[in-house]
Amino acid sequence: MNVIETIDVSHQYPDGTLALNKINFKAPEGKIIALLGPNGAGKSTLFLHFNGILKPTSGTVLVDNTPMNYDKKGLLQVRQKVGLVFQNPDDQLFAPTVRDDIAFGPLNIDLEVDEVKRRVSEALEKVGMVGYENKPPHHLSGGQKKRVSIAGVLAMRPEIMVLDEPTSGLDPKGAFQIMKLLIELNREGMTIVIATHDVDIVPIYAHKVYAISKGEIIKEGSPQEIFDDAQTIRDANLRLPHIAHLFERLHKEDQLSFGKSYPLTVNEAKNRITEKIKK
Repeated sequence: MNVIETIDVSHQYPDGTLALNKINFKAPEGKIIALLGPNGAGKSTLFLHFNGILKPTSGTVLVDNTPMNYDKKGLLQVRQKVGLVFQNPDDQLFAPTVRDDIAFGPLNIDLEVDEVKRRVSEALEKVGMVGYENKPPHHLSGGQKKRVSIAGVLAMRPEIMVLDEPTSGLDPKGAFQIMKLLIELNREGMTIVIATHDVDIVPIYAHKVYAISKGEIIKEGSPQEIFDDAQTIRDANLRLPHIAHLFERLHKEDQLSFGKSYPLTVNEAKNRITEKIKK
């Protein structure tokens, strides 16, 4: 089942800018889906449609096979199913303490105080931020802010988590920790949708990829299918993952030949080289 689907969704901003043009997107339940594109491609605009922050100029957004209802009750229901984590945590964190920030959503759906406390504690433990309850969010590091932003969404118990550039602005260790957390959430059954321009994380984590450029989906498929089409990727101002680019260079210099389908990760490269040596 597709837990999120868009059918011919277009969005035009008041200044006339056509940010999205007939987008067809599907997020299968229990998978990690990557929306891959350069800055300005329309990733953030599309994500804001997934929980009703933006309404399409035309087209339809479905959540759990149901067209989105944009009245107050309908949006509340959708936002309890679809949690959105912004690219910049400072756009999401506003309360005086970490505890208050995580509790904000549950309190606003009229949960009992004891239930709110339970959810805050569980969310803090899940993201590895126990002990930071009384810290002001603006005193935290970038990676810690990301974790608290995710905790605030987890406290709402969503079925789907949508993250805009989850590794943006983080050092390699911080990026790995965030992606490791998302893998764990996915293994527990949560559908994860990420927008990113980081081509190196996509083959490692994503089950399915949509490539977007200038407000249009230009290709969809598995990571291998996406990056096998190197010309389309480069035309969209992206590049191949480092491993694939290395093998492409070796192939062009006649030092190693794997045809036009290059390994995308270190493990794939190791396995492909081992197979070739055995032959």
